[in-house]
Amino acid sequence: MPSRKALSLLLVSVFLIPIISPSVAGEWSDDGWLTNLIGPERMENGDEFGCHGFEGIDTLEENWVIEACKEYLVSHTDSSRWGKDPISFGITGDYVDNQTALALVNSGFLITGDMIQNDPEGLAVFSRNGGSLEKNSANMELLESAEEDSLVSIWWRARVDDIKVREDKELMAWLEEQDVWFTTWGEWYFHEISSENIEVNTQENKIIFSNPQSSNSWDVPGSITLEIDGNIIEVNDGRGEQFPDLSITERKLKHGWRTYENGALFTIMPGSSVEVTIDDMPDEFSYSPLPTFNDLHHAITVVGHHTTNLFQWSSDYQESILTFTWLVERPSIEDINWSLPIIALSVLIAVPVIVKRIVEMDDLESVSYTHLTLPTKA
Repeated sequence: MPSRKALSLLLVSVFLIPIISPSVAGEWSDDGWLTNLIGPERMENGDEFGCHGFEGIDTLEENWVIEACKEYLVSHTDSSRWGKDPISFGITGDYVDNQTALALVNSGFLITGDMIQNDPEGLAVFSRNGGSLEKNSANMELLESAEEDSLVSIWWRARVDDIKVREDKELMAWLEEQDVWFTTWGEWYFHEISSENIEVNTQENKIIFSNPQSSNSWDVPGSITLEIDGNIIEVNDGRGEQFPDLSITERKLKHGWRTYENGALFTIMPGSSVEVTIDDMPDEFSYSPLPTFNDLHHAITVVGHHTTNLFQWSSDYQESILTFTWLVERPSIEDINWSLPIIALSVLIAVPVIVKRIVEMDDLESVSYTHLTLPTKA
């Protein structure tokens, strides 16, 4: 007959088995937040959705996840307010081999990052040059010394191995107060191209800026400056309607115009034109593409890495003006471990039996003890 100690150990083991049983890796899940509520809100904020592959899969070793991630993303959301297809792909590591670079380009990706040290052919590399939004991890010296007309990328990840990463609220508040352009990887990339494409012509006392229809996958406006001695009487679009004004405080990309100290600046959509009427057309004037929207000092984007759950990744920033480049990663799903229901059933059966057995042993010992201590008759 088993001892009470042995039965007690067996009872403890029964309770521990469900706790220590490993989970089983399974197929892939979907992040419904990309489509429902959160995704549309982030799109309205000006965010971008790019790719980061599949959770737990090394993209450099398994290139198939590049196209698969793109298909997953476009089935849930557009990549940007400027275009449908994703163009940004995050790579973990510091090197992109030729085969991976070719797979990225063939899938329509144009940008990678953000710790890449080489220059893969056909791809622009954006570096993590703004530190992290993680609490107590900010590099303020780096952020305060950002070069003029540069793009600053700040790292963010909400969870690492089920551990929640705490955001730096003080850094967020500081960033939101800066006179900078809040943008994304793709928006910055195409704004530069669009700005370079703007054509300039004159007609009597008018200067006409034309931004040709883009053949790019995104239709992003471009910006140009005009330096001129004459006074601007009016600014109309190609249909003769008044071109919208830009506020000097505007920090997110939109079309429009405003004057500044040396003249005026214009942000124009592809496939459209702007007619600027001057009161007294001078013999000479100058113009140049504007690298940073609204002549702001530099641009900032927060890059959300390994975004498997958009709600968790963005929940701390619902009221923030900051603009994010979300590198979406298709989440894995844990298969049902069919051993657990069996274990649970075993527990339901075994526990009462073991407890009953221990009680019976206690009763037996009690009876034996009583028998041994009964007084004898004289």
